[in-house]
Amino acid sequence: MSASDALLERVRSGGEVPRHIAVIMDGNGRWAQERHLPRPIGHREGMKAVREAVEGSLAAGVEVLTLFAFSEENWNRPPMEIGALMALLEEYIARETAELRASGVEAHVLGDLSRLQPRAREALDRLLAETRGGTKLLLNLAISYSSRAEIARAARRLAEDVLQGRLALEDVDEDAVSLHLQTAGLPDPDLLVRTSGEQRISNFLLWQLAYTELHITPVLWPDFTRQHLFEAILDYQGRERRFGRVTA
Repeated sequence: MSASDALLERVRSGGEVPRHIAVIMDGNGRWAQERHLPRPIGHREGMKAVREAVEGSLAAGVEVLTLFAFSEENWNRPPMEIGALMALLEEYIARETAELRASGVEAHVLGDLSRLQPRAREALDRLLAETRGGTKLLLNLAISYSSRAEIARAARRLAEDVLQGRLALEDVDEDAVSLHLQTAGLPDPDLLVRTSGEQRISNFLLWQLAYTELHITPVLWPDFTRQHLFEAILDYQGRERRFGRVTA
């Protein structure tokens, strides 16, 4: 039995598996820099880790996997790097869509896609259409995503609903806000994994992460494997989640 299989057995017997895992995929550039390679090479290597995370989630029985692929702030990076990232997105979709569909993965996208080039938008539309109906894992790709912008949009929509008489002011509560977020209908993440050792949330799912367990690993994203995912789940299974309450 491989080390990965042994860890998976421990996960399966270790208690409740997180329904929703969110991942901040960090460290591609540092991985390339350490090897004196161009940053886009690090991003390309990171594609392998995406497959590891998806396959590991399927094996462990995770219901929702949300990957932070590209933030709104990332548009401030050099145009050459942005172009390389968009090309890799198209390549990932071309290479992985059939396998995702066969594995029962349904893909969704979080974020403002208005700034994407037509080819990238078309590729994403194809991914969503061809994986629709998958029942094993819901895969959220956060692309051109900003949590503050998401919350601001939800606030504007709630204000419009109140102004138009569709919603009473006293009914604007936490549930109402959640229903206007892009994750409406999904469970909040139980576990957030951040690679590369950085200890920041980075404007990712700020509302949804209110009571999420955090697992920070020094592993750079291109080196991340399903074994690291299983280790994060085992860490989660060893914690007591109180949600602000006091246990007896």
